[in-house]
Amino acid sequence: MKMHRVGFFAMLAICIAILFPDISRGQDANDVDAPSSDMRKNVAPVKVDGVVLFYISGTASSPAEQRAVTISNRIEKVADNPYISANSLKIITEEDRLKIYVGNEFLLNVYDADAKAEGLNRAVFGEVIHKKITASINTYRHERSRSALVEKSLYALFAAVLMAGILLVLLWLIRRINIALQNQIKTRIDTLENKSFNLIRSNQLWKAIQIFFQTIKIITVIIVIALFLQYILGLFPWTNSIAAYTLELFLHPILSAGKGFIAFLPSLAFLIVIFFVTRYLLKLIKLLFTGLSQGGMEIKNFDPEWAMPTYKILRIFVIAFAVIIAYPYIPGSDSSAFKGVSVFLGVLFSLGSSSFIGNVIAGYSMTYRRAFKKGDRIQVDEQVGFVEEQKLLITRLRSHKNEEIVIPNSVLLNSNIINFSSKARKDGLILHTSVGIGYETPWRQVDAMLILAADRTNGLLKQPSPFVLKKSLGDFAVTYEINAYCNDAANVNKYYNDMHQNILDVFNENNVQIMTPAYEGDPETPKVVPRDQWDATLASDA
Repeated sequence: MKMHRVGFFAMLAICIAILFPDISRGQDANDVDAPSSDMRKNVAPVKVDGVVLFYISGTASSPAEQRAVTISNRIEKVADNPYISANSLKIITEEDRLKIYVGNEFLLNVYDADAKAEGLNRAVFGEVIHKKITASINTYRHERSRSALVEKSLYALFAAVLMAGILLVLLWLIRRINIALQNQIKTRIDTLENKSFNLIRSNQLWKAIQIFFQTIKIITVIIVIALFLQYILGLFPWTNSIAAYTLELFLHPILSAGKGFIAFLPSLAFLIVIFFVTRYLLKLIKLLFTGLSQGGMEIKNFDPEWAMPTYKILRIFVIAFAVIIAYPYIPGSDSSAFKGVSVFLGVLFSLGSSSFIGNVIAGYSMTYRRAFKKGDRIQVDEQVGFVEEQKLLITRLRSHKNEEIVIPNSVLLNSNIINFSSKARKDGLILHTSVGIGYETPWRQVDAMLILAADRTNGLLKQPSPFVLKKSLGDFAVTYEINAYCNDAANVNKYYNDMHQNILDVFNENNVQIMTPAYEGDPETPKVVPRDQWDATLASDA
């Protein structure tokens, strides 16, 4: 009785398997392919030996990449089995899908979403898949046949020999060009070194040329080897995917750069227009302010010395405005990295440029205040010198001892500045010096002697005439101050020296004793130098 029951259930199972084959294969058919209601828009390629056959969509439970890999593995498994004919591929149509088999081996389900991804209906897409899988299985088996492998091995051997020959020819050609250039330009490089007074070293220039040729040689070798390896790897089915990946690895950046460049062309044209408009606008503005600085044009109450500093300020604003307009068209300007770098640079600039900005503002402020100009003799605190150079950040002075004095403009802005030259050109600079003379000498005589000494000094003006001030009435002497005009502030020290010499001579001539700096008592004889000793020789010359 039990044997009859076992036999009954066995016969029932066989009948079900024959009449409903999809139930017996349900687990295999639905292991990765889910109902079409779960289809997503993402797609992935089904590949065999690196060749894309078609694209399929993903599902909620099985992404497109997973489906594609599973289907690829099934096709390769069938292709590896020589007992399964490629022509035995068949399509079973169901209500919501197509089922594709090779013999009794299930390959994949085809849904409407898969067909829509290719822009086809389900039936047409099934026929396309049928043809591509059949061709792929035949190609897979052919490429692994003995005759095909022997033939491709010969091709690979020939390609390796050809690659070696091409490399030898190219390296020989590069070496010959190097030698020819060496013979042609080596002498010219030596001549250039002599003409540049050794500023350009021939060995350094020639070393740079050699590095250039070495770089060309390396790049050439890499390109030739890469091309031939690409070809050789593409011959064999086991390495074809590597060849395809390598080619994509090199081509993808180039294609991406090319597409990016083409997409960037409208922005590039706009940037070029902005560049040329800004450039010629700055030239026009510079021409205007150059005319103002040279006196060819005049603007009321506008000092010619303000022209070039004003142009520099205006140039900064024009360039900044152009950069603001061009910024959205700069490649990568909307990326987070670009914005991050911009913020970082802005923070660094704001933290480290406080003194820099202060000096720049002070430099322009000094220019528009017209406190001094190049060549003026000025005094800043204890420093006295001639203005040699006025920059945005610093001002350079040259002292009477030919020393260079560098003063930050922020210091100038916060210091008292005495300009000895600004009034000297028009009204004259007053030079003055003081002497102490005893009360026994009439003040009129002292005035006359000091004025005479000033008149004898070359470089001091006769008009306005010199004058004498009585500065103070001391305990033992009267302090007289001689004041004389000059219009050359650059030679003030020479005029002081000559005037002091003439004062000594005039007072000696008139037997008047100078009591400065101190007086202790009247000597028996006046402290003056007799005329016969004015030109006394030195002891070493006697």
